[in-house]
Amino acid sequence: MNARFLPAAPAGKAALALAAALLAVACLLPGAARAQALTLSYANFPPAPTFPCVQMERWAQEVRARTQGKVEIQTYPGSTLLGAKNMWSGVIQGQADIGCISMAYQPGVFPMMSVFEQPLGFSSATAASMALWELYAARRPEEFARVKVLTLFASAPSNIMCKEPVTSLAQLKGMELRASGGASLALEILGATPVSMPASETPEALQKGLIKGVLSSFDWLKDFNFAEHLKYQTVTNLVVYPFAVIMNLDKWNALPDDVKAVFDGLSAEQAEWTGRYLDAHVRESLDWAREKHGIEVIELPRAELDKAEAELAVMIDAWKERAEAKGVPADAVLAEVRALRQKHDK
Repeated sequence: MNARFLPAAPAGKAALALAAALLAVACLLPGAARAQALTLSYANFPPAPTFPCVQMERWAQEVRARTQGKVEIQTYPGSTLLGAKNMWSGVIQGQADIGCISMAYQPGVFPMMSVFEQPLGFSSATAASMALWELYAARRPEEFARVKVLTLFASAPSNIMCKEPVTSLAQLKGMELRASGGASLALEILGATPVSMPASETPEALQKGLIKGVLSSFDWLKDFNFAEHLKYQTVTNLVVYPFAVIMNLDKWNALPDDVKAVFDGLSAEQAEWTGRYLDAHVRESLDWAREKHGIEVIELPRAELDKAEAELAVMIDAWKERAEAKGVPADAVLAEVRALRQKHDK
């Protein structure tokens, strides 16, 4: 029979048949259920096992869970997308949607928040991370105006790991110690000889006697196996290194409001989580180093710590001068940070 002589299907049945057909085709398409997920790239520069990347993976998991799969985060550790020195510009230009920056790699860019690169005496990563976030949240400095800040956190405090016991500042005179950034300047002021080199090259330099030790956080004892070469650990709590997780502003502005709420709700929580994770890792590293390599932890006398603080005051004075030249109320900011340290560093 000619098709044009067939009776027409009722309109309702035709619509149902079409809907069923479309549904069947959609179910056959691979990944159809995931097609609506928003995928964002997140670049980081250190190796995957280190704490900045551990916190990145935790944040990605929390975003996925709290958005019920609406947002997927594609992570790129180990400078596979952007390196430490081009992370800031790379996120601003959209080469990555999100990136983790170390402020020390961007000299002059953060006149206010670089106060955390100074020797302020924080004794834990948790206290430094919470103080860092709370100062930012209270002040919202203009230096971050070109990006969205998702969270901030800090490294654990820098301490001396050495081949020989350091029980006084006088023993540092002329001693070659590996350090970087603000830690290098602090060592120089205290009379030591800072040596800059990648962490990966440090064990060989220790074996060859090119350096006597390292100024860094105690998690390096295990992460880089420094405990094998450095038996004596002197607690100095000289400096921490501040980090920020930033997002391209156009990408942020394009997010749905419910996703923005999830990201904002994670900010302070992520700062505290990262600090607590790192402090626990430091304790784990010290326990491991004691058990496996018999390390000794040395506490400097209060008088030596006070002396170090007095000598290192020139670093803070120099920061104040630079900050004030950029319009930062340096004295007020410094007082606020010191109050936050007292609040959190218990």
